[in-house]
Amino acid sequence: MQNTHLSLARDNTITWTQFKMSLETAISASPLVKSFLAGSFSGTCSTVLFQPLDLVKTRLQSAVAVQGNKPSGVVATVFQVVRNERIIGLWKGITPSITRCVPGVGVYFCSMHWLKTNLGSADPPPWESILIGAGARTVAGVTMLPITVVKTRFESGQFKYNGVLPALYNIYKLEGARGLYSGLSATLLRDVPFSGLYLMFYTQLKKAVPSTGTVDPTAPWVHFSCGIVAGSFASVVTQPADVIKTHMQLFPERFSHVGKVIMFIFQENGTKGFFRGIVPRTMRRTLMAALAWTVYEQVMKSTGLK
Repeated sequence: MQNTHLSLARDNTITWTQFKMSLETAISASPLVKSFLAGSFSGTCSTVLFQPLDLVKTRLQSAVAVQGNKPSGVVATVFQVVRNERIIGLWKGITPSITRCVPGVGVYFCSMHWLKTNLGSADPPPWESILIGAGARTVAGVTMLPITVVKTRFESGQFKYNGVLPALYNIYKLEGARGLYSGLSATLLRDVPFSGLYLMFYTQLKKAVPSTGTVDPTAPWVHFSCGIVAGSFASVVTQPADVIKTHMQLFPERFSHVGKVIMFIFQENGTKGFFRGIVPRTMRRTLMAALAWTVYEQVMKSTGLK
């Protein structure tokens, strides 16, 4: 009997070992898994570093829609947050940011890798890069939008949620599924062009840099520099959509569609209202995208994928 138990235990051990080996083999062999993990890792680094810029941007954009609030500048907003909420207040919303960005960036890079591998060409022209970047961002944006809504509300300082899951439940209970997807149109109008333009600028800038064909220790800095330039162009073009998205997600009962937000912003601040928060947003999106792509490219290269 004892020998039987030992035999069964030995069999179970072998089965579990074989399962782990199979799982590790699947992870190491799958390009999609590699690209997802590389994207998630790069998203974590960039999200934690640049969360204060996102919070300041949200405060600047939401101030106009709050009665009695006079919009402040970037520096004044930072001092106000630190004075009222201490320095840790600059990282308010970091939990939903990580909850959104870590899988979201992973989904984006995974989708982009699949599109490039299955539908793209070896040397993609600019229009192809735009379509691939836009397609990958559409998948990631729609998938993670409920978390984006929670993140925006956390950062605004106007909602007192106790966590990501309670916030999701509260929004669904009070506003239904529509509340979880508030600002969907504006989010896609912002993120889809941004990602398409970013990938196009990024790939074209990398092509313009001479390659030695050998291992280049300066490659990460080249990638980072290309990302900075690409992110700056894409951020400026999509800034108005970001302002519209913030209003729709913070005040869905007032701004049920894009047209209402556009009219409100224009009446309150004119054309300049569509570019409120452009400095912290451009800094964050540019640095975040550049860092994410640099880390992603290095991780993918180290795991044997390009």
